[in-house]
Amino acid sequence: MKLMSVRGVLAAGLLSISGLGASAQECIAPANPGGGWDFTCRQVGKTMQDLGLIGSTMQVVNLAGGGGGVAFAEVVNKRGGDDELIVAASTATATRLAQGAYPGNSMDQVRWLATIGADYGVIAVAADSEVTSLTALLDQIKSDPTSVSIAGGSAVGGWDHLKVLIATNAYGIDDVRSVKYIAFDGGGEAVTQLLAGSVQAFTGDISEAKGFVDSGDIRVLAVLSPERLPGAFSKFPTAKEQGVDAIGANWRGFYAPGDMSDAAYDAWVSKIADLYGSSQWQEVMAANGLAPLNLQGAAFEAFVADSVAEIQSISREIGIIK
Repeated sequence: MKLMSVRGVLAAGLLSISGLGASAQECIAPANPGGGWDFTCRQVGKTMQDLGLIGSTMQVVNLAGGGGGVAFAEVVNKRGGDDELIVAASTATATRLAQGAYPGNSMDQVRWLATIGADYGVIAVAADSEVTSLTALLDQIKSDPTSVSIAGGSAVGGWDHLKVLIATNAYGIDDVRSVKYIAFDGGGEAVTQLLAGSVQAFTGDISEAKGFVDSGDIRVLAVLSPERLPGAFSKFPTAKEQGVDAIGANWRGFYAPGDMSDAAYDAWVSKIADLYGSSQWQEVMAANGLAPLNLQGAAFEAFVADSVAEIQSISREIGIIK
């Protein structure tokens, strides 16, 4: 099965962008602290402030629930004309939109700003786990699906879930519905459950897993990238080199309220483009395992539309939607 081959990257919030007015800017991270959307808002906001693109610390608001659906509904229904607001988005957002998981909402109700990179998926276990390879984990699932629960930071049927299904499908596990996936509101909460022993494995993205790897809490079994990532990430094996042809790249970027003014929209797009083009952001990308993906404005909107269509096709193939 062919996976979505491009996706990935972040959201931010700010406080004083030229052309956006004087009131405080805000970035909504649609999950609890510790996950990829939270990373997106906070890291982008910090770097924008360091670069002088914003006047003071960005306001970051964590608004978890419904795999991003609570935040999406908040923006569409209550803050549609807010020129000071941006929202962290990713392939997980496109996945939920593709599957109709945000009831009554669609991608054309918001404005798509820009990407800040692509974040490859990982499958990991606790550092003290006896499982030492992706194939060993998949063999356990194949022999006894009830023995392995995998935690992720997106809802059932969301992008974290799909990554697991893509890997198990590639390994010849035909009944993907037998795979036990447990959904949490963000990668941080999912890792907490892994460390508590409530689940046996974790699926997320490299940016949200890195801190837990550095702290010695988890061990990455596989990165869902075409080849090993560069630098410090080169020690992590890919699924492909273990004989599992699964690739999963999560784009990261931002959307804005649907009735945001054109002037504010253009200003946000410009600032995110300036961020992406900076040497500081390239260093952040390298430090956190983000791959290049640089899209703004109309090009990003078209990309999201293509992503939604592709995910709908994959979701039908594996029985998530009809």
